[in-house]
Amino acid sequence: MGHRVSYPTVGEVLNEMGYTLQANQKTQEGKTHPDRNAQFEHINKKTKEFQASNDPVISVDCKKHELVGNFKNSGREYAPAGQAPKVSDHDFMDKELGKAIPYGVYDLVDNGGFVNVGIDHDTSVFAVESIGQWWYRMGRERYGGAKRLLIMADGGGSNGCRRRLWKVELSKLAKELGLELWVCHFPTGTSKWNKIEHRLFSRITMNWRGRPLVSLEVIVSFIAATTPSTGLVVQCALDRAEYPVGVGVSDSELAGIRISCDEFYGDWNYTLLP
Repeated sequence: MGHRVSYPTVGEVLNEMGYTLQANQKTQEGKTHPDRNAQFEHINKKTKEFQASNDPVISVDCKKHELVGNFKNSGREYAPAGQAPKVSDHDFMDKELGKAIPYGVYDLVDNGGFVNVGIDHDTSVFAVESIGQWWYRMGRERYGGAKRLLIMADGGGSNGCRRRLWKVELSKLAKELGLELWVCHFPTGTSKWNKIEHRLFSRITMNWRGRPLVSLEVIVSFIAATTPSTGLVVQCALDRAEYPVGVGVSDSELAGIRISCDEFYGDWNYTLLP
């Protein structure tokens, strides 16, 4: 209207009109796959089927990579007044300490978790190695007579449904363990429904809240000490092996694996045979 006005006055007028400063809220989901709900029902059906026969069902994923060193860790922890832990003011990776890559396996039947903490790269080889370590450390004793294993995984990442190397490595593991490895992937953008997120990873985050992750040994000890009232039992191991990126899989190598795709959306649901 041509009147000159200062920005504090505009702010006062907006407040009187009921406006406040607000941040964006992540509530709107992107476009959903037409078979999304049907896939959820399929996963639920398979889970109940395996649980009824006492066959293992695991949820797998890679947790957020963590910088190792005296860096700020979100959350608050009790300390004497005015004696909060002092940490670096910049989160630049320490080349000597590196980063931790926690890959988790959550056992839905037994309410147990295993975390393999890598230091190199989150690859399909690393993901399958972590599943194998869970079996040898926890699963074999609990499900020694099992003939099959159900794996629930996200649709992307190192255990993504389009990863050729993921399927080839699972085929090798199926042969090594003598188990049928049944795989069900969550549709894109639905990883928050993967059980491992709120049954295992959230518990670990709460356990080390507000505490700097100053070394790999500290990270492993924090994860292994995660014992919530839910009865969750967690084991953790440090994996110092190298997992190079860029490993290719040829068409002939992929064609040589024993894989059976489900009639319902075989890209998401398939079985690796021993």
